[in-house]
Formats: sequence, structure tokens, C-alpha cells
Amino acid sequence: MEKIIKNLEDFFNKETVVGYCFILPNFIGFLIFTSLPIVASMILSFTEWDIFSAPKFIGLENYFHLFWFHVRHGMTFSSWFDYIAVWRYIEANDPDFWYFLYNTVFMMIGIPLGMIGSLFLAIIMNRALRGIYFFRTIYFLPTVSSAVAIALLWRWIYNPDYGMLNTMLASIGIIGPPWLNHPVWAKISLIIMGLWTSIGGYSMLLYLAALQGIPQHLYEAADIDGANFWQKFRHITVPLISPTTFFIFIMGVISGFQGGFQNAYLMTRGGPAQATTTIEYYIYNNAFVWFHMGKASALAWFLFLIIFVVTLFNWKYGGKKVTYTYI
Repeated sequence: MEKIIKNLEDFFNKETVVGYCFILPNFIGFLIFTSLPIVASMILSFTEWDIFSAPKFIGLENYFHLFWFHVRHGMTFSSWFDYIAVWRYIEANDPDFWYFLYNTVFMMIGIPLGMIGSLFLAIIMNRALRGIYFFRTIYFLPTVSSAVAIALLWRWIYNPDYGMLNTMLASIGIIGPPWLNHPVWAKISLIIMGLWTSIGGYSMLLYLAALQGIPQHLYEAADIDGANFWQKFRHITVPLISPTTFFIFIMGVISGFQGGFQNAYLMTRGGPAQATTTIEYYIYNNAFVWFHMGKASALAWFLFLIIFVVTLFNWKYGGKKVTYTYI
């Protein structure tokens, strides 16, 4: 009893109350603008709601429609072989969903390419060259530029008739593809555009800070041992920047699943033939174009589940490769 009273006295002492008062505005804001919408989206995912009428409870039907499969019309299982080759007889309830999930994962090819490019650029920017601060600013500019301005710029670059890219290719005898008008090239175009804005961005700054945090005496000791650039990079630089690499990779994967809307909306409107439509774009269309709020909520929770599982997997297995200390 005395312990409980003491805990209550500690809880309500002056400093504690003042502390709670300071965090109260943020707590209220988090409760109203974050927690309640999360709970509401969970409830809506079990309903059919078009905004204009009252929500109708339909249980797991939204999830069943999105993720489950059915036997193709007119096909029956007549032998044991049919159950082995089951994929020939079934199809997804919502084939678009799986295609858009494939688009989302395909677009994430740019994550490792962006990390390699950012590290390469950070190594260059880490050198004591004249005017290095100017170049660091120049390479960071695409990150703070307007997304609409960047989209207009790249639409001109990718234009098949008068765009800069096809003009350059024509000068060396190569006929450029219709970048944004072909299902395959449209995906590649958005990946290249994403790399242009991300390589010199926050990843480069994080790598630059990590490189500047490596003790120079390690490189000096390696020089005395006769190590070349590649040996120093492999055995000193890579292990000591591994926490930064791990962080950038985790955030990149999360952003990859959550991204893909802005560039696709501005550049291709999700086309051609839905080739650049991602899961996030599909959520937008369901919620604000077709007013399928229940389905959009189910998609959002599925996306959360994917990100949660992938992040846990990365922490469990990727974290073992990270070096946090040096000898």
C-alpha cells in the first residue's frame, strides 16, 4: 500500500504534471488525427460505403474479394492431377490487385540502385575539393524541388517526338522508345525519374555523415599495411557504414510500398494499360474516384500488414549483418 501511495505521489508530483502538460497537445493531436482515423479505417474495411449512404456491414467480403481465388467458369476438377496443377483452374477474384502489387514491387528495383548511387556520390562529396559545398547543394536540389515541376521536366525529357532523351539517342543512331506510352518502358521511365531525385537526396546526406564519422586512424593503419582503395572500402568503409545502409534500406522498402502514387499520377495517370498503377494508386482510386471506401480501407490494412512483416523480416535477418562498433 505504501508503495502504491509513493508511486501515485511520484506520478502527480509537480515536475511530472508539468511534463504531461507539455506533451498533452501532441497527445490530443495524435489521438484525433492519427489514432481515430486508424480505428475508423479498420471498422470501414468490414463495410461497404460509398460516402453518400450509410455504411453497410459485410464482414470479410472486402478482404475475400481482394485476396482470394475462385475456380474458372466452366472448369471442374476431374482427376488428382488437376489438384496438383491447380493454378490452371483458378483465377483471382480481383486480378487487378495482384497486378498492381507486382507493379509496386517492380518499381522497388530502384531502391538498391538508388542506395549504390547515393553511396558513390557521398564518397565523391566527402573529398576535400574546391567548391565541394556548392556541388553538395546542387546535387540536393532535386529533393527540395516541386514534384509538379520535376514531372513537367521529365515529361519533356521523355517526349518521343521532341524530348531531350530521344534526341540524344538519335544523334548516335538509336531510335528511342515511346517512354511513357509503352507498358514496360513506362515503368522503367518512372524508376529512372525516381533515381534522379533520390540519389542526391537524404540518402546521400546520411551516407556522407556516416563516412565523416569513420575514424581516420583506421585508414592510416590500413595505408601502413599496404591496403589499396578497394580493400579499405570493403573492410573498413562498408562495415562501419552498415547501420546507415540498414536504416536507408528499411526506410526505402517502407517508402517503396507506400509510394508510387505521386509520380504515376503526374506522369502517366497510372497508364498505359495500368502499367504504372501501384497499390497506393489503387487505394486512391477506390477511395476518391470510385468511392469504395470499405475496399480502400481493406487495401490500406493489407499494405500495412505487408510493410509490418517485411520490416520484421529485415530486422530479424538483416540486422545481424550490421556492425555497430569497431575495434
